[in-house]
Amino acid sequence: MLKRVFTRDAAADRVVPPTGITARLTLFSAGAMAFLAVFALALSLAAGRLADRWGEDLARSSTIRISAPADQLSAQTAAALRVLEETPGIASVRALDAEEQRALLEPWFGPDLPVETLPIPQLIEVVEADVGLDAEGLRLRLSAEVPGAVLDDHTRWRRPMIAAASRLRLMGWVCILLLVGAVAAMITLAANAALAANARVISVLRLVGATDDYIADAFVRRFTLRALLGAGLGTLAGLLAIMALPGVGETGGILTGLGFQGWHWILPLLVPPLAAAVAFLATQIAARRALTELA
Repeated sequence: MLKRVFTRDAAADRVVPPTGITARLTLFSAGAMAFLAVFALALSLAAGRLADRWGEDLARSSTIRISAPADQLSAQTAAALRVLEETPGIASVRALDAEEQRALLEPWFGPDLPVETLPIPQLIEVVEADVGLDAEGLRLRLSAEVPGAVLDDHTRWRRPMIAAASRLRLMGWVCILLLVGAVAAMITLAANAALAANARVISVLRLVGATDDYIADAFVRRFTLRALLGAGLGTLAGLLAIMALPGVGETGGILTGLGFQGWHWILPLLVPPLAAAVAFLATQIAARRALTELA
């Protein structure tokens, strides 16, 4: 099958016009869909990495918020740290200083927020060990020994964020499937147009002894190679555009992390062969149907 596609036959190539609206339509549609497929693939992979990172980081971290009068805040913070150091399943704890809390509030209140003069709760960062901790037991002990302390294990934040990232990853794959369907539709329309425009040529070829397989192979070969070339150019443009995007910053957001990492760079290279395979099947079906109707 592949040999027939990539083996040049000058006589068969003359059956399909090398230029014209169908050639431009095939090249453009394959290139545009490949370009979009590269971005959809990058988005899906980036969303998957983000979901894994959120699940991993937030699952092992918790925050304790201490709200108390200014004259009691230091004592309750020390009591909370003592409780945490005695709690099994905790790898490390530390109280955030004023500069760190100012950095957390800066995106909402600006860089000049006077943290020292505001009744801001004291935050304590808790990193769990591999065995994990008993969150309910820790809450009960904190409520008894540190009345102003509230434990937040990030569950209510982690689950919707991971779900959103996972759905975004799924939508990326759905977009790729839709693009495959769009390529098949465009190739089918272009092939039907070329077959209809060459109806007289096909009749003459039949009169001189050409078989339907020979005629169909000529159309299949030309449209498959056009799709392969267009998808190759579109994939190259998509990869260059991805490489021009900003790299992963400290925040590790989905926009700054959009791209490919490690062996994932191989996946975009599969887009042109996939487009060629779709074009091969679509043209094969369209050619067989059209030749049957012209018989």
